[in-house]
Amino acid sequence: MAGFGAFLAKELWEIARTWRIWVLPGIVLFFALTGPVLARFTPELLQAIGPGDTGFVIEVPEPTFVHAYQQWTQNLTQIVTFALVIMLGGMVAGERKSGTAVFVLTKPLSRSAFLLGKVVSQGILLSITVIAGALVTWAMTHALFGEAPLRTLAVGTGVWLVWGLMFVGLMLLLSALVGSQAGAAGLGVALFILISIPSAWEAASRYSPAGLLGAPGQIVAGRTVPLLWPLVTAGVLAAAALLAAGWAFSRKEL
Repeated sequence: MAGFGAFLAKELWEIARTWRIWVLPGIVLFFALTGPVLARFTPELLQAIGPGDTGFVIEVPEPTFVHAYQQWTQNLTQIVTFALVIMLGGMVAGERKSGTAVFVLTKPLSRSAFLLGKVVSQGILLSITVIAGALVTWAMTHALFGEAPLRTLAVGTGVWLVWGLMFVGLMLLLSALVGSQAGAAGLGVALFILISIPSAWEAASRYSPAGLLGAPGQIVAGRTVPLLWPLVTAGVLAAAALLAAGWAFSRKEL
C-alpha cells in the first residue's frame, strides 16, 4: 500500500480546492434548507391556490416534523444518489483519460493505494456532507415545527449513508472498468435502477441492499424496519466491488 497516506492527503486537498467541494455539498445543503420549508408551507400554498368557489376542497394533513424528515430522506434517496453516481463516474476513468493516473503511478504509489485513496477521500466527503446536511435539516425542522427528534433523523440518515457509501464502492468499480466518465455514470444509473426494482418485493427488501432504499423514510416516520441483512449485504457488496475494482485496474493499461 505504498504512498497511500500522501495520495489521500493530496485527494482531500484537491477536493477542498476545486469544484468538487461545491457540487455535492451544495446540492445537499440546498435540500437541507428547503426541505423543511416546503414541508411546512406546502399545505398552505395548496389551500391558497385552490379552485375557489367550485366547491372542491383539498384535504391536506397538518404538517409535522415527520414530513420534513421524509422530504430529507426522499431527496437523499433520489436526487442525491443520482448526483453522487454522476459525480463519481470519473473517479478513475477521468484520471486515466487526463493522464493524471499515469503521472501519479510513476511515483512510489501502488495501484491499490491509488484506488483506496480515491474511495476513502470520496467516502469522507460524502459522510461529512450528509452529516452536516442532517444537522441543518434538524435545525430548520426544529425552528419551523418546534419538534425535531434528533435520534430518529440520525438513524434514518445513517442508514442512507450506508447506501451512499455502497455506491461509492460500486462507482469505483465501474469507473475502473469503463474508459469514460459518461459511460461509468450511465452504468451507475442503470445499476441504481436495477437495485431499486426489488425494493417493492418484501423478501428482497428484507435480505438485500434494496431494503436500504425505503428504510430511511420508514424510520423517520416511526416504523420498525428490519435492517440487519440489508446492512450486511450492502457491506459485502461494497467490499466485493472494491476487490473487483482492484483486480480490474491492475490489468488496465494506463
